[in-house]
Amino acid sequence: MKVVIGLGNPGKKYEKTRHNIGFIVVDSLRKKFNLTDEREKFQALISEKNIDGEKVIFFKPQTFMNLSGNALIEIVNFYKLDPKKDIIVIYDDMSLDFGDIRIREKGSSGGHNGIKSIISHIGEEFIRVKCGIGAKKEDAVEHVLGEFSQSEQKELVEFLEKLNECVIEMLTVHNLDRTMQKYNKKKEKIK
Repeated sequence: MKVVIGLGNPGKKYEKTRHNIGFIVVDSLRKKFNLTDEREKFQALISEKNIDGEKVIFFKPQTFMNLSGNALIEIVNFYKLDPKKDIIVIYDDMSLDFGDIRIREKGSSGGHNGIKSIISHIGEEFIRVKCGIGAKKEDAVEHVLGEFSQSEQKELVEFLEKLNECVIEMLTVHNLDRTMQKYNKKKEKIK
């Protein structure tokens, strides 16, 4: 069993913000798999799909970003999951250029409060898919809680498609090293 967690904040106010890229990716995957059911369980909105003979739960915590670990620990305990193998967390990363992807098997929070909360509940060893949202010189909070710029919105469809392919490959190919080699590259700049 795998749980694909997209981090974000619940509510219309945050729906299209950079900080909610995790929710946006999970919704994009749900759409790709024609999942229209979404129910509340484990302090999250969840959908289920059997992919290549394995149960996959798409999971959007409804606890707000800073308490993401509170929701995640419920499903980990309920299904007795091994975070190293069964958990994939998708979230925003300001240290990466917009459109870049970085997959990691463990590490620190990097200052991300949602990841900090998860680490406090399950430790540092779980698969992460960091989605580059770029850094701005101005206020970091304003940047992450801001909506994508017009130029970013134009590239977002392609970025989501790449993220979908990446997560689907993780769920079907089961070769994390190969997936990391393929996706942990800087996005090519448009000339």
